[in-house]
Amino acid sequence: MGVRKRLAVAIGSIEWMPRYLPLIVKCDSGIQKVTGDRYSLLDIADLPNITLDVPGRKSGIVRRTRLLCAPDGGDRLIAGSYFGADAMPQWVWNVRAAETVRVSHGGRQWECVPTELAGPERDAAWQVLRCVWPNFTLYEQRTDRQIPVFRLRER
Repeated sequence: MGVRKRLAVAIGSIEWMPRYLPLIVKCDSGIQKVTGDRYSLLDIADLPNITLDVPGRKSGIVRRTRLLCAPDGGDRLIAGSYFGADAMPQWVWNVRAAETVRVSHGGRQWECVPTELAGPERDAAWQVLRCVWPNFTLYEQRTDRQIPVFRLRER
C-alpha cells in the first residue's frame, strides 16, 4: 500500500470524520472542477474510482457522483457507505431505480447494468471492497443499516 493510500486510510478512520463529509464533498467537487474532472481526492489518495452518472429516480435529471470502487474481473463494485452514516447516500436510491447507469474513468465512458448484491454474493463482494478500503469495516460498525453493495457490469 502506497504512502498516500495509507494516509487516506488513516484519515478516513478518524471517528469524527463523518461530520465533515459535506465539506469534504465540497472540496472534492472543487478539485474536480478545477481539473476538468480529471482528478478527485480519490485519485490523490491512489484509490480506484469511477464517476457514476445516474438519472434521478423522480426528476430524471442525471446526477454525477465520484465513487471509490473495487475492480472485480471486468466489473466494478461500489458501496453506499457514506462514511458509515445512518443516512443512505442519495445515489443509492437512484441506482436502485435505474436499469442502466453510465460509468466513466480515465477518459473512457461505458454503460453498465447495476445489480444490488445480497447474501453470500454480497458478502464476497464486501470482502473485495474491504481489501481496497479497509475503513469499510469501521463504516459497518458505525451504522445499524446494512451498507448496500452494487456490481456494475458493462453492457
